[in-house]
Amino acid sequence: MSTPEARRRPTARQQALLRELETLFLAEGFAGFTLDDLAARLRCSKSTLYALAPSKEQLAVKVVAHFFRDAAERLEKRIAGIDDARELIGEYLSGVSEHLNRASPEFMADIAAFAPARDTYQLNSRAAARRIRAFIDKGVADGVFRDVHARLVAEMTGLIIEGIQTGVLGRRTDVSDAEAFTALGELLLGGLDKN
Repeated sequence: MSTPEARRRPTARQQALLRELETLFLAEGFAGFTLDDLAARLRCSKSTLYALAPSKEQLAVKVVAHFFRDAAERLEKRIAGIDDARELIGEYLSGVSEHLNRASPEFMADIAAFAPARDTYQLNSRAAARRIRAFIDKGVADGVFRDVHARLVAEMTGLIIEGIQTGVLGRRTDVSDAEAFTALGELLLGGLDKN
């Protein structure tokens, strides 16, 4: 008899379908698709999609969560072994920018327009803000960043990330989320540096 955990673990085919869905959604967004459309595009049955999630909306949230979970894992691998706080921030935000560059404007607009997907992005953004705050604290403790208002800078960084995530910065400046994260890295590294 299989355990509940074993039943919840996606099969190899389901994992492959999630990757295909992610590729499709990243390129075209998800709001305009029906389950019939998705089944046709992926050459599978609707029941196969229902095995992944009970509705198109929940399927979209699952794919968005997968996209951001993958980003978090890639970012942690990218910064593993880096000890310098400046390098940590630079690599981390470059990685965020690269990951978000994979997403089309349609995908990002669909996330912004769909509250459950937006909530997933927001959770990821808060986690990113906490990581950056830890890097700033490390830089101050290591003596590579100025100590003047370092905690305030960390909190402001969180607000900027929230502005990127909610689309406010993009609408006001006509830049993508990826471009905004690149600019945030430049701002932070230039503003915190002791030199």
